Amino acid sequence: MPKKMSPDLSHSEKLIKLFAMLFFRSGSRSLTHLSEHLGCSKQTVQLLIEKVETGFGVSIERETVGNRLYYVFNSPRKFPPAAMLSTSELNSLQMCRAFTEHLMGSRQFSDTMLALEKSTLLLPKGGNLPESHFGVMRFGSIDYSPFRKQLLTLIEAMEKKRVCEITYCKIGEKRAKRSRIKPFKIFAQNEAVYVHARYAKMPGKPFKAADYDPLLALQRFKTVTMVDTRFVIPKSYDFDRAMNKQFGVIHGKRFKVVADFKGWAAGFVAERNWSPDQKISHKKGGVVRVEFSSSSEPEVLTWILRFGEEAKLIGPKKLVADLKLRVAQIAGLYS
Repeated sequence: MPKKMSPDLSHSEKLIKLFAMLFFRSGSRSLTHLSEHLGCSKQTVQLLIEKVETGFGVSIERETVGNRLYYVFNSPRKFPPAAMLSTSELNSLQMCRAFTEHLMGSRQFSDTMLALEKSTLLLPKGGNLPESHFGVMRFGSIDYSPFRKQLLTLIEAMEKKRVCEITYCKIGEKRAKRSRIKPFKIFAQNEAVYVHARYAKMPGKPFKAADYDPLLALQRFKTVTMVDTRFVIPKSYDFDRAMNKQFGVIHGKRFKVVADFKGWAAGFVAERNWSPDQKISHKKGGVVRVEFSSSSEPEVLTWILRFGEEAKLIGPKKLVADLKLRVAQIAGLYS
C-alpha cells in the first residue's frame, strides 16, 4: 500500500514530488497510485501531469491496461559503472529508512522516500527499487510530523552555527519558557528524538552557565527561531564522550550500579551493551550480574522496574532504598 503524503502539501510541492517520482524512477505509474501517494484527486494528478510536461519540457506517455490509466516516463540513464548501486546497498538504504520512519515523521519520511527514488538512477540498467524486507513496531513511538518546522530550523541553525531562541515546555509543566540555545547535535534514544545543546545569553538578562548541557526533547519545543548571534562549537566537544560514556542521558553525580538478573531477563541483559565500562558475570542458578556506571538515578530505577521480579538491584544502597519505597507505593495502588 503506497504511503500517502501529508494532505497539507502545497500545490507546488506536489508538482515537484510528482516530477521526482516520474523522473527518478523509470517505469509506469497508475493514475490511482499517484492519486493515493500525493493525497489528492485523480483530476488534480492529471492537471499536475500536464504542468510537468509543459513546465519541464518532457514527454510522458499514456497507456491503458484494463480500466486503469498509466503514465510512463523513461528517464535517461547515463552514469559510469563505478557510480552504480548494488542491490545490497539499496537494501541497506531501505533498512535505514524502515528503522527510522517512525522517528522522522510522515513529512520527513517523504524526503527519505524521494532520496530512494532518486537512487534508482544509479542502479544497473533495468534495475528497480527492491521491495522492502524491513519493518518496525511503532508501539509507544511519537509522531514527529507536527514538529517538522522546529526540526528543520534546528538543522539549519546547526549548519549555520546560529543561536536559536526557543519556547520549551518541560514535562510536568503547564507553561512554556523562553530561552536561547546553541544546538550541537540531534540524537535518538529510546524511541525519542533529543537536542544536545548549550544555553546562550538572553538579551538584557544576566547569564550563568548551567552545570550540565540541556537535553531537550523535540516534541516539547513549541517554537524555534534562529537569531543573528553566531556560536562556535568548542574543539573539545565530543558527543560520544559526553553522552555514551555511561548509562542514561540525564547527567548528575556518577555512581556505580550493581544488579542481578534471572530467567528471561538474564539472557536479555547479557546480550546488550548498557555502558562502556560494564562488567557482566555469570553466577550460580543462571543469575547474571551486571555492573556499570550511571549518572541518572531515575533512569536506573525505571530500567530495573521494567524487568519485574526477574531483576534485583544490589547497589548503590541509597538507590536500593528508593526502589523499595517505589515498589511499596506501586503495591499500594493495588491493595
